[in-house]
Amino acid sequence: MDPNVVASASPPIPMWRALIDASIFGVVGILLLIVGYYVWELVTPYNVRKELQENKNVAVAIVVAAFIIGMAIVVGASLLLISR
Repeated sequence: MDPNVVASASPPIPMWRALIDASIFGVVGILLLIVGYYVWELVTPYNVRKELQENKNVAVAIVVAAFIIGMAIVVGASLLLISR
């Protein structure tokens, strides 16, 4: 490394600010997951709730779980990129 280059470090973020940011991003992430689920339920040709509650359809439950996990990964990655 060049001894003439001074490393510039940004000041540390206070703990209260980090907690507020994490809370806001958490709430936004959960809201986006809920909105994504309802949009997906509108797009599908069958009623997801009816299939899960009344018919106890395990295949639909697995697809819903995979959809929620996939949405969570996408929302989490996008919120991580925004927070940087």
